[in-house]
Amino acid sequence: MTTYYTKDHEYLRLEGDTATVGITDYAQAQLGDVVFVELPGVGQKFKQGAEAAVVESVKAASDVYAPVSGEIVAINTGLPDSPALINEDPEGKGWFMKIKLADKGELAGLMDEAAYKALIGD
Repeated sequence: MTTYYTKDHEYLRLEGDTATVGITDYAQAQLGDVVFVELPGVGQKFKQGAEAAVVESVKAASDVYAPVSGEIVAINTGLPDSPALINEDPEGKGWFMKIKLADKGELAGLMDEAAYKALIGD
């Protein structure tokens, strides 16, 4: 399992040709207490960089972008009722969606963990 990151603070955990997507721990810390999340529908297709979900906190609303092009094959159905999972375990139980990759070549434009940590100054 390989994890990639975007400059918009999304992570993508790749297993085969399907990726689990969510926001990083850094992103949830910047947002503060998450109070609402809007997820895409299963079967929806997105191009890389398109708005795929919305997350709202007590501080701000933020778009979550598709880190790669592909089709949504699963969503975290527990999140709308328990958006606090995003704060509690953003890179675990707080995942947003699973995307079946349309083009694995797009992964080359994403960051590995070391590059992401450098981006956030960690």
